[in-house]
Amino acid sequence: MTGMDAGFLYMETPTIHMHTIKAAVIDPATVPGGYTFERFREVLGERLHLLPPFRRRVVEVPFGLHHPVWVDDPDFELDRHIRRVVLDAPAGRREMDRAIAAVASTPLPRDRPLWEIVVLEGMPDGHIGFVAKLHHSLADGVAAAELLANVMDLEPDPPEPPVDPDGGRAWTGEPLPSRWRLLWAAVVEVLAGLGRIPALVRRTLRSLLAVGRRRRTAEVSPPVPVLDTPNVSFSTALTARRSFATTTLPLDEIRAVKAAAGATVNDVLLTLVAGALRSYLVARDELPVTPLVAGVPVSTDRPEEVRRLGGNKVSNLFTALPTHLDDPAERLAAVHEVTAAAKEVHNLLGVDMLADWVEFTPPRPYSFLARQYSRLRLADRHRPPINVVVSNVPGPRDPLYIAGARLEAIYSVGPVLENIGLNVTAWSYLDQVHVSAIACRDVLPDLRGILDGMEAALEELRATYPPPAAARAAPDASPA
Repeated sequence: MTGMDAGFLYMETPTIHMHTIKAAVIDPATVPGGYTFERFREVLGERLHLLPPFRRRVVEVPFGLHHPVWVDDPDFELDRHIRRVVLDAPAGRREMDRAIAAVASTPLPRDRPLWEIVVLEGMPDGHIGFVAKLHHSLADGVAAAELLANVMDLEPDPPEPPVDPDGGRAWTGEPLPSRWRLLWAAVVEVLAGLGRIPALVRRTLRSLLAVGRRRRTAEVSPPVPVLDTPNVSFSTALTARRSFATTTLPLDEIRAVKAAAGATVNDVLLTLVAGALRSYLVARDELPVTPLVAGVPVSTDRPEEVRRLGGNKVSNLFTALPTHLDDPAERLAAVHEVTAAAKEVHNLLGVDMLADWVEFTPPRPYSFLARQYSRLRLADRHRPPINVVVSNVPGPRDPLYIAGARLEAIYSVGPVLENIGLNVTAWSYLDQVHVSAIACRDVLPDLRGILDGMEAALEELRATYPPPAAARAAPDASPA
């Protein structure tokens, strides 16, 4: 296991659940014979070979000498990972969100592969919800998108079903490695890693000097975590309970604002979050005079690399959410400038810098300190490193199907951390952007209000950047 993957295990405490949530809504109207839970279980079992991380479990190295290892679980049982929940009628988005919040509020057990799927039945129009809870050590956003694509079809009735290389034989896994084998492999890896430290230190120092030179000469610089981060009510210690909410935004409107303002889709999404949080903070009379600080996860995959069906290759850049600005156009311009500067700083530091350093994270001390930090609620005693995590994952552009059922929507969100009590993630699919938010229920229970604020912020931007006259007239020009 890489240090990046293992770090998500070390960070987990009774109040920090390091899993991600992927919620899909499907329309089973075209499924031959109709939907049943038993049929879903059968289809998932047939396609598990397309989801390699779903059969791997964590095995700890004795004495925590090095990072844990992944092993194909010899005791894998599908029924330990799937269950169903029937929502109370009439069920809508709010009922779905509450059910997902309950799923997100409990950690995954470590004695089996780190995932579960909860099927939500009783949704409107006969739709079915599938809530996948994946530990972050299993996959980041990009890998999760590839896993999704691996089990989906581009048409409701594909010509051939996916082929199981095991020919349908019962899963056998692999024997768990012996303690001596684990210890020997750990010692070899630790010694090899020590030899890489001097070069990594030199590279880090050169990068830090380059960032320092840029800050002295640049007109715009990104915020520095902790130093530039204001305190707000959701930057605090957490409990185990989670709140969750979703909304859907039209992708064409976001793209229209992007084009009119000379920005990016990510800039627009960050501005929508800034506008929503400004409204929330103004209503509570706690608006800071300085911008909030957002962490934006960035994939470090290179274009030439093969598709990744697991693991984490991610870094973070830090940008400002100008909640102190009342004018939406000024907010978008500020986001565009600061985020461009943040990308420059991120590139100067090196996209692999974080991953290279976390390889040397000591397992036992890190886990112990994380648990004590949560238990003692130390997050309440210092400024937050950042205020919010905002992610944007480009999703499929073509309709997707699974076992004949059409995918209608997909929502995704990562974890919240002590002192970083809000995570907002946008996942595009077809012509829509599906937005999810997760927080600590005892700190930020009204996530619906914040996501409604994103819809209002988009209306503000549309009014500020109306579409060109030619675009507005285009539908009327089409032939009758």
